[in-house]
Amino acid sequence: MKKRIYINDWLLFKPYEHPVKTDMYYLRICNDVKRVLCADNNFFTLANRFDEKEINSLACFLTSYFEDIISGTNIWKSFVRVHMRLYNKQLPFYDLQEYYEGEINTQEVCFLTWYFFNTIQDEIFFNPFNPFFLEAAGAVMSVFDDAWDHAPENDDLSSFYRMNDTERDFYAARQFVETVLFRTYLFGIDSIPVLEEKNDEIITKYRNDEKLMFFLNENTDALIHHHRTRLLAFTGKEWAAEIIGESHPLKSDFLEMSPKIQGYFLYKGQDQTDVFIEHIASGKRFHLTKKSFDHADKLKVIDTIIFIGIVKWKGEWWFSGTYFQAPFNKELVAYEKSSIQSRAQVNFLDHQSNDVDEMLKQQEKAFLDFNHGSPIAFLPVGETEGFMKAYMEFFNKSLNLSEKEIKESEERIRKEGMKKPDDQSFDFPEDFETGLVFFNPKSGCEMVFEVNSAFPLPDNPYFRPELSEEHIQCLLMDESISSELVMFCIDNCREELPFFNAGPGQLYLEDIDFLLRFWKRDNYYTLPAVTLIGQKE
Repeated sequence: MKKRIYINDWLLFKPYEHPVKTDMYYLRICNDVKRVLCADNNFFTLANRFDEKEINSLACFLTSYFEDIISGTNIWKSFVRVHMRLYNKQLPFYDLQEYYEGEINTQEVCFLTWYFFNTIQDEIFFNPFNPFFLEAAGAVMSVFDDAWDHAPENDDLSSFYRMNDTERDFYAARQFVETVLFRTYLFGIDSIPVLEEKNDEIITKYRNDEKLMFFLNENTDALIHHHRTRLLAFTGKEWAAEIIGESHPLKSDFLEMSPKIQGYFLYKGQDQTDVFIEHIASGKRFHLTKKSFDHADKLKVIDTIIFIGIVKWKGEWWFSGTYFQAPFNKELVAYEKSSIQSRAQVNFLDHQSNDVDEMLKQQEKAFLDFNHGSPIAFLPVGETEGFMKAYMEFFNKSLNLSEKEIKESEERIRKEGMKKPDDQSFDFPEDFETGLVFFNPKSGCEMVFEVNSAFPLPDNPYFRPELSEEHIQCLLMDESISSELVMFCIDNCREELPFFNAGPGQLYLEDIDFLLRFWKRDNYYTLPAVTLIGQKE
């Protein structure tokens, strides 16, 4: 690994395409960082799974942190500030007795190296307490300390992380979020591979399709609005709000920017300022501002079908992503109305509803009554479907609905175009032997397979000590498993689990929430698995 790092390698970590006056200085720092890392035998042993391009990226990444501190771009400081707000300390894992605010710190370089190693690959999880990380950080800090007093500020870099106080345009805000996610050193190593992987899948599938660019653009737009970073499971808009700062008048606007709704709508008319559209699957109606939509003059016929993405910004719904229109099609309308997935696009509009909270409380009470007071049931895979159907029947009976109320409910379902769940079936993996059903108070019933040996409970006949650590690791790191189930395990079982009483597992507990955000970024914030009907506005 004796090749130099070149300017094009360094620019991959910048929000601009061409070198600015300070870049050659920091490029020299990059090469010094690479030199001291590669001179360390322990680093060479641990990093032998990475190629030279990835080692170059690590040097550029760490040097970008140094440049960030020198230039005051507020990227790294935003992470430290949020971590302090959440956990009352600046960083996870490391001793912070000798930590200096606003300066470069060995603990920060140590953490960033750990973060890099666990972000550019997911085949192995590197323990943050491995002595290697501290040794590598010490070597890198020797380079940074030598450069601290004379390193130049990169004013060009700072300009990319400022927003005009009076900005009202949604597209300027969206561009800022895109810069934060995909053109910023701290988040780019995480976000860019996700974008590229999805783009590769699209290109493979639609290589010869004339709509290829349509799908690629839609992928980028979707990730801008929905991607969560491994660091703290924040969205791009949340990091944007932190970077512009507490006193910026747009901070609350970024935080209040809605998730993107994408799907099929019916055109319902327009006036001078808005286009009126109705989400087919849910029946919810929206006013789309004409400031964002140049195709209003092409909409003539009521109930023309529109495929579009919309986002709420500063109290108005704006067009975002891609768009096309088609004549009314009753088969498509019927399909959309019966699609739970399509309805779920607007579920977030109802998640703050008291109706959702009340429904979950009713379901939880019924589950506890049904399952002898326990929120978790351990079962052979073959009995899981029967358990779920029996519980749902028990819950429905617990509502004590009159014949009239049942008929009214069925009529609402019919009018909404939904299918009755009488014949609902579940798909279970054939090669698994055991499973569990957990009532998650934030979402409802959660089914998980092959983790039963993480739960040494009296009512779990499938606990096998020899599988315990493997099942705990799966429970912790599998993104599809909720944080609530992990915490149920820790709160109720850790005293009986050797994994949490010695070694890394014991050390993980102090920063378990940070790690759960890291491991389960897209599902850390559990949402209700409830879709309301009859909610039109």
